[in-house]
Amino acid sequence: MPSILAYGAVEQGSAVSALNIERRETGPCDVKIQILFCGICGSDLHAIRNDWKDTTYPLVPGHEIVGKITELGSQAFPHFKVGDKVAVGCMVDSCRECSDCKEGFEQYCQAGTYTYNSFDQHLNQMTFGGFSESIVVDQKFVFKIPDNLDLAGAAPLLCAGITPYSALRHWNIGKGSKVGVVGLGGLGHMGVKLAAALGADVTLFTTSPDKIEEGKRLGATRVVLSTDAEQMKECANSLDLILNTASAQVKLDNYVALLKREGTLCLLGVPAIQEEPVTTADLIFRRRHISGSMIGGPKETQELLDFCAEHQITADVELIGSTAEEINNALDRLRKGDVKYRFVIRMG
Repeated sequence: MPSILAYGAVEQGSAVSALNIERRETGPCDVKIQILFCGICGSDLHAIRNDWKDTTYPLVPGHEIVGKITELGSQAFPHFKVGDKVAVGCMVDSCRECSDCKEGFEQYCQAGTYTYNSFDQHLNQMTFGGFSESIVVDQKFVFKIPDNLDLAGAAPLLCAGITPYSALRHWNIGKGSKVGVVGLGGLGHMGVKLAAALGADVTLFTTSPDKIEEGKRLGATRVVLSTDAEQMKECANSLDLILNTASAQVKLDNYVALLKREGTLCLLGVPAIQEEPVTTADLIFRRRHISGSMIGGPKETQELLDFCAEHQITADVELIGSTAEEINNALDRLRKGDVKYRFVIRMG
């Protein structure tokens, strides 16, 4: 099995360092990809620190992958060619047999294989992610990147983009919809861009006054300081859908009150400390909903990339080099919220 260079954490509390990992040989239905860019997601930081108590070390993070095809399996889809620019997101396989898979919701497959920190049935070990030189992935979970998308800016679409997009599509957001977005980080800034592109009236909720102009630049109609009780009160009973993209704990009651009758508060971020309980009466007397959503399946992910190409949408990124020092510095800045809005590693 080929050995390649990667960057990962060898134990809890350790910094990211260079290490060698093994990739499988290219199978009949596989695509081998030279990684060109990989985004750094908040989930990567949580996994490195074992915030969710499920990390297996050594860990190689990275699930916002863009690269070019260097080898194709003998049964590869005819629309793939060597040299094509392609992307890989948070999943690299699913069972194909459960009702979720058969209905096109592979992201909810309970036997799905994630891009890293997940059991790899091919190698009988844990999967390793995109902080690496190359990756071999089943073709079903490889996506073509439209020619007019900037490759570095496209990388975060594979998580920070598809996560809010899947929720927006599920709740049929379009012209006339009123959408709130909580937080202006990686997911939040994409949530604002995508909701606006779908035709929604977008309200951004932030704790930072310096993000007011930024929010409007990205497509928000208005920006509300969530620490200002009067501004929050003015939004009561006004929103069809609120996307909570914050990775930190927020008081959900504050946002439930902003929903219209039958509106939905959708949770996208997974904080290390879970949310507080919600006042039941606020749900019952307006038939409001609290829900969750994650990435999209393969069909929806390709749909997102094509939608972004049509509307010329990519993530706002800060490029860094592929050294352990630069990656660790980026992770430290991400922990402090010091990035607009996604770090992307230029691999190689």
